Amino acid sequence: MSDSLTLARLARVLAGLALLLFFALALGVAVGPSGLALGEVLAALRGGADDVARDIVVRVRLPRVLLAAGVGASLATAGAAFQALLRNPLADPFILGVSGGAALGSIVVISLGAALGVAASAAPVAAFAGAVATVLSLLATAGPRGRLDPTRLLLIGVVFNALASAAIVFLASIAGLAEGSKIFLYLIGNLSDARPALAGWIAAFLALGLAGALPFARALNALALGDDTAALLGFEPARVKLALLLTTSLLVGAAVAVAGLVGFVGLIVPHALRLLFGADHRLLLPASALGGAAFLVACDALARTALGGPELPVGAITALVGGPLFLVLLRKRAGLSS
Repeated sequence: MSDSLTLARLARVLAGLALLLFFALALGVAVGPSGLALGEVLAALRGGADDVARDIVVRVRLPRVLLAAGVGASLATAGAAFQALLRNPLADPFILGVSGGAALGSIVVISLGAALGVAASAAPVAAFAGAVATVLSLLATAGPRGRLDPTRLLLIGVVFNALASAAIVFLASIAGLAEGSKIFLYLIGNLSDARPALAGWIAAFLALGLAGALPFARALNALALGDDTAALLGFEPARVKLALLLTTSLLVGAAVAVAGLVGFVGLIVPHALRLLFGADHRLLLPASALGGAAFLVACDALARTALGGPELPVGAITALVGGPLFLVLLRKRAGLSS
C-alpha cells in the first residue's frame, strides 16, 4: 500500500482535474446545434439575452451538461472501485450485470408500459428498481456466508448479463416501431432526456456514492495485496467488498436509469488515471469522478455538434473515442510491464 501520497500532491492533481472539468462544462454550455454566439450564451447565464436564447442555455444546455457530468462521474467512480474489488484493471461497471438489470427494468416500461398502464416517465424509476433487484440477486447467489469471491462474482455477472440481454432482445422484438427506436437509443446510451430534475437526482446519488466509497479507499489499497494481507492490516475484506458492491452498484443503477448504457467511461477513465497518477485509491476515486465527468461532458458536446444539426447518441461517441484510446492504454500498460 502506498504511503507516498501527500496532501499537496492530492490537492494538485484534483485541482488540475477540477480545472479540466470546468473547461469541459464551459464548452458544453457554449456549443450546440442552435448556433448561439458566445456573447449570447454569457448574457443568458447572467439573466439577459432574449427568451429563446435564455431557454436554450438555461433550460436545455445547462441541465444537459450537469446530467452528463453526474453520469460520467458515477460511471468512472464505480469503474475504479470495481477494478479494485475484482482485481482486474479491465473490469467495468457493467460487468456484474447491474447495468443489464437496470436496462431491463427501463425497457419493460418502454415496450409494455402502454399495455400495463404505466407512463413512459416511470422508466428511470423502473431502471433503478432493476438495478437494486440485480444487486440483491447477486448477493443471494454470491456464495456461502456472504463471501464475495471476485471470480465467482464475475461468473455470476456474466450469467446475469446474458439473461438480461435475452429478455431485452425479446422485448425489443415485440415492441412497436416507436418503442423500438427508444430501446435502440437506450441501449447505445444518450442524454437527450436531460431534465433539471434528473440532473439533481443523479447528483444526489453521486454524492451518496462518493460518501460511501471514499472512506474505503485505504481498504481498497489493502485488498489489492490480497484478502489475507488486508485482514492482517486490520480490514474486514468481506465487509469492505459488500459495502463497496452496494455503493457502486447504486451509482451504476442511477447512471443507467437516466442515460442508458453509456459504455467505456467506467473502463478507460480509471484505467488512464491509474497509469498517470498511480493506484492509490485515496487519489484514484475522486480523480475518477472528476475525470469521468469531464470526459462525458466533452463527448456529449461532440455528439450534439458533430453533424451540425442531427444529434448522435453520446454512447456512440464514447465508443468511438474510448475503443481506440483503450487499445493505446493497453499497449502502454503492456510496455510498462515488459
